[in-house]
Amino acid sequence: MTAIQICALFVLILLVGLTYWAGYRGGLIDGRVEGIDEGKATQQSEDLETIQSLKLSLGHAREKYGRLYRSYERALAVSKLGETERQTLLAIAEKLRIAAEMFAAFRTGKKLERDSVALREQALMMAALLEPAKQGAAA
Repeated sequence: MTAIQICALFVLILLVGLTYWAGYRGGLIDGRVEGIDEGKATQQSEDLETIQSLKLSLGHAREKYGRLYRSYERALAVSKLGETERQTLLAIAEKLRIAAEMFAAFRTGKKLERDSVALREQALMMAALLEPAKQGAAA
């Protein structure tokens, strides 16, 4: 081999090596970019799922808070009732008892009598609920 052939062989090997290296580096960079893009897309879809899950949890929390707040308001209203309301309920129950006896005596209708008795029982139950609340507040 002559010196020119050796130089040409060396340049050819060098060019093949540079071409291989450029292709390798280009593929590596393209792979990284593609991997990063795919990772971002996956992350965004996971973020969307997480956001939807959090919105769903927030909706449930708001619903539970609403029910809890309504229960609180109801309990607060009941706690404001006192002995006067209890006495009023007992008076209503007594009047309903008298009305039920009167309906039974005049035989005006079993439905009116049953309704009066049922309302009297409800008034007595509400009065009974107010009595322990009053005793519990005093203790």
